[in-house]
Amino acid sequence: MAKEAPEIKRKFSLKRYLLTGLLVWLPIVVTLWVISYIISLSDGLVAMLPIQWQPKVLVGHDVPGFGLIIAVVVLFFTGVFGGNVIGRKIIQAWDSMMGRIPIVKSIYSSTKKVSESLLSDSRQSFKTPLLVNFPHPGVWTVAFVSGNVPEVLLDSLPLLAEDDEYLNVYVPTTPNPTGGYYITVKKSDTRALDMSVDDALKYIISLGMVGPDGHEQNEQQETLPLQQHGSH
Repeated sequence: MAKEAPEIKRKFSLKRYLLTGLLVWLPIVVTLWVISYIISLSDGLVAMLPIQWQPKVLVGHDVPGFGLIIAVVVLFFTGVFGGNVIGRKIIQAWDSMMGRIPIVKSIYSSTKKVSESLLSDSRQSFKTPLLVNFPHPGVWTVAFVSGNVPEVLLDSLPLLAEDDEYLNVYVPTTPNPTGGYYITVKKSDTRALDMSVDDALKYIISLGMVGPDGHEQNEQQETLPLQQHGSH
């Protein structure tokens, strides 16, 4: 039995070191993979350039990330163009033209509205994480306010007290928050969260294992003495 104890201790140490190494390398590998994927995807834009402007002609070989640079430059100058009076009028004329084409107008207008809702600085959407009962009463999940309820829906919903209102809420799935459920709830049935959108998304993606920064630090401070005690 005395001989088995050191062997068991070595196995536990080996497992702990392997897990520690995995926790160090996994975020690095995933980050590099995502960056590599974005760069390779954006490099497809190079094929849209005239042949004489492509890196293979200019410098004799392909330049990784050149497509990403092109995308950033195009987005910047498009933003500058759309930020002045003439540019806004041209964009409005373009929107009006796209809105007259059957089928295309549905796709274009829907994409534009979603983009404006997600990316506009003046938006209220996805700025307010909260707790809602989902999928049934007594079960709480993190969700985001996704906008105001349109009048068409309000006319069909039950009347509320004067100090209450309905909210459009997006309930993301985990660990992939890009899919989820859109629901309409009473504000009185929700609970406010003292949490930023970034912290809420981290919490969802990590399956609830990574909380807000303050809570995470507290957990680390509480577990650190235990780890030190165990090492002795």
